[in-house]
Formats: sequence, structure tokens, C-alpha cells
Amino acid sequence: MTNFTDSAPRFYVIHPLDDAPEQKCSAEGMDTMPMSKSIRASLITLRCYLMLITLLALYRLLVLLGLFGHHVAK
Repeated sequence: MTNFTDSAPRFYVIHPLDDAPEQKCSAEGMDTMPMSKSIRASLITLRCYLMLITLLALYRLLVLLGLFGHHVAK
């Protein structure tokens, strides 16, 4: 059994809807973040990969919808 004393820390939980609203950050006046060449190349590679996967998923959806006609394998 846990023994609670007055010296034990107490933590109060405040629901986000009951909490005071916080000041939102503004992106105005912020400069671009410096990136090295390897980071820039990684981000471009990731963007190309995501576009390719999106196009492949769209192609597969169009094939499943039957928009390319029925092809018989030989």
C-alpha cells in the first residue's frame, strides 16, 4: 500500500479545453533554414519517392476500376 504524505509532490491535470489559450507563433519574418547539400539531396529524394508511390497507387486504383480495359496475359 502506498503511503501518501503532505511532502509528496502533487500533480494537477488540466483539460486542454479548460486551459487558457496560448499565444500562437507566427512564421512572418522568419528566414529559410540553412541546409547542407546532403540534407537537401535527402529531402529531394524523399519528395520524388513520395510522388512516385502516389502515382503508382493512383495507377493501381485506375487498373482496379477497369479504366485501362481488360488485358489477357499470354
